Amino acid sequence: MKIGVLALQGAVAEHIKLIEKAGAEGVIVKKTEQLSEIDGIIIPGGESTTIGKLMRTYNFIDALQLFSKQGKPIFGTCAGLIVIAKEIAGQPEAHLGLMDIKVARNAFGRQRESFETDLPVKGIADDVRAVFIRAPLIEGVGEGVEVLSTYKDQIVAARQGHLLAASFHPELTDDERMHAYFLDMVREAR
Repeated sequence: MKIGVLALQGAVAEHIKLIEKAGAEGVIVKKTEQLSEIDGIIIPGGESTTIGKLMRTYNFIDALQLFSKQGKPIFGTCAGLIVIAKEIAGQPEAHLGLMDIKVARNAFGRQRESFETDLPVKGIADDVRAVFIRAPLIEGVGEGVEVLSTYKDQIVAARQGHLLAASFHPELTDDERMHAYFLDMVREAR
């Protein structure tokens, strides 16, 4: 199984390490042609506006929308969550517009408000280590979106079919369980 990590910005190497720890081959994705060679993709954290601009520059918008239409799993972490959302609070348009969620950027505050905590994540465990850095928040979910985790009654992880989203950075820990969960989604999709 080959899992790509969109390498336009963000913690690419850290995701690759945990994909491999979870038992799949990690692929650094820099060109749209590579999408045909992978079974699922992670859109990592970074800055969502920058990632969106780079995705437009390198023709990833249509390519990733097609990838999703084919039922191939996509996992958005932190800024990646914003990139896959259908609605972004205070922004006129979404980037990929795939997942039926409304998100708020930097909902947990600035860099100095960053923190780590253990969270219960449905289908995984009660103690998944989560690193929040200028994290977004899922303000609302549409029909067919399953809430997987909350922090102080606010949604921080969700799944809709082949789409997975987390407000936090699972790749900045040694805990590969979120990645293993995503690999299970990829196996289901195949």
